[in-house]
Amino acid sequence: MLGGPECAGVAPRMRRLLRDMRTEWQALDRRIEAFDEEFAVKVRTDPVACRLATIPGIGVLNATALVAAIGNGENFARGRDLAAWLGLVPRQATTGGKPRLLGISKRGNKYLRKLLIHGARAAMPSLARSGTALGAWLRGLLARAHPNIVVVALANKLARIVWAVLRHGREFERTDVVASA
Repeated sequence: MLGGPECAGVAPRMRRLLRDMRTEWQALDRRIEAFDEEFAVKVRTDPVACRLATIPGIGVLNATALVAAIGNGENFARGRDLAAWLGLVPRQATTGGKPRLLGISKRGNKYLRKLLIHGARAAMPSLARSGTALGAWLRGLLARAHPNIVVVALANKLARIVWAVLRHGREFERTDVVASA
């Protein structure tokens, strides 16, 4: 607390400033909690966002942002198109007819890409331990690639799953993911 024995050497003006900053911080925390609750209500009431929230790595914030940005996904012919729009596909350099895959293109919607990558990073440990085809794919990829590359590859796969859930209009089930998707 401000004003206790640990603040004996702090000037009264500085204590007031710190108290004001703490009050501001607490007010911001309350506003953030209100926004979080608003997003949670939106996901519970919107069937599309509710379906997206069933995907591992897609939380309340991701689901509402994806629905706001891409709607029902009809603007994309396939999942790869959505992943490319988000900047989650590798850039290609081709010379002499031999394609070479580079890092992700980083084109497209930076905010959604960041959300999907953070969601993939959070979901990766539990998915890698699961006995699903996605878990086997992740374990194989983790054995031969850097974890950051695997996170982006998982984000790419999540974008494709998002498209499939939006286009086919049903909830995600862990058995829906095949290793070749």
